[in-house]
Amino acid sequence: MKRRLLLVSNSTLHGGGYLQHCEQNIQDFFGKGVKRILFVPYALHDRDGYAKTARDKFKTLGYEVDSVHETPDPVDAVRKAEGIFIGGGNTFRLLKALYDNNMVTEIRKRVLQDGIPYMGSSAGTNVSTISINTTNDMPIVYPPTFAAIALVPFNINPHFLDPDPNSRHMGETREQRITQYHEESDTPSVLGLREGSMLLVEGNKATLLGSTNARLFRRGKQTTEYEPGSDLSFLLTEVGESGVICARGEVDPPLVSGKP
Repeated sequence: MKRRLLLVSNSTLHGGGYLQHCEQNIQDFFGKGVKRILFVPYALHDRDGYAKTARDKFKTLGYEVDSVHETPDPVDAVRKAEGIFIGGGNTFRLLKALYDNNMVTEIRKRVLQDGIPYMGSSAGTNVSTISINTTNDMPIVYPPTFAAIALVPFNINPHFLDPDPNSRHMGETREQRITQYHEESDTPSVLGLREGSMLLVEGNKATLLGSTNARLFRRGKQTTEYEPGSDLSFLLTEVGESGVICARGEVDPPLVSGKP
């Protein structure tokens, strides 16, 4: 397994600028071998503005950025990419655009088979998992399926929030919503990434990085807290109740149904 993933909860941390809190992680991840990064801005409506934000930031880190929305052939751009970064925004809009441009299968192939580095932030992290069922976003558009790129055999909830004991808000907590997801059969584990946390995946090894803990939800089991530096490699070899998810982190056809 050649996959290399940097899955970030959020692109902006309170008190800092765009990707400022994970600058060193980005440089360590892409290294000096990657010169150009293919950026996917589909999660936001203003793709030109989003591409400029990413381009300006990565230039300060020593990388050139090509935005896939500026290319006539997105699939060919993925095939030629040295590294991929998918940014945050609305997860439904992002996944629909990835399917509309026939990029899902090609990204999976380039990452899992060719080993090119993949970085996701927020929505870009969501689509790297089994499905987008545990996103926080509103379904403003209608993707053909909730099944995502499946670079890892579990789901992630970016921007995970703990209940505020001083709040008078009586709506459902994030934990309650994830618990409701696990009331359905054959649902994979969900890693709640708080602001400031990220997951580094190298082959079959997964390590929690960043400045905050992560919370793991497993169907029928107690939730568990993990501190930065924790080894979460066991998540990469979990098999769902149906046996669909392989230990290699791949998904056997047909891809997880996940239809809305």
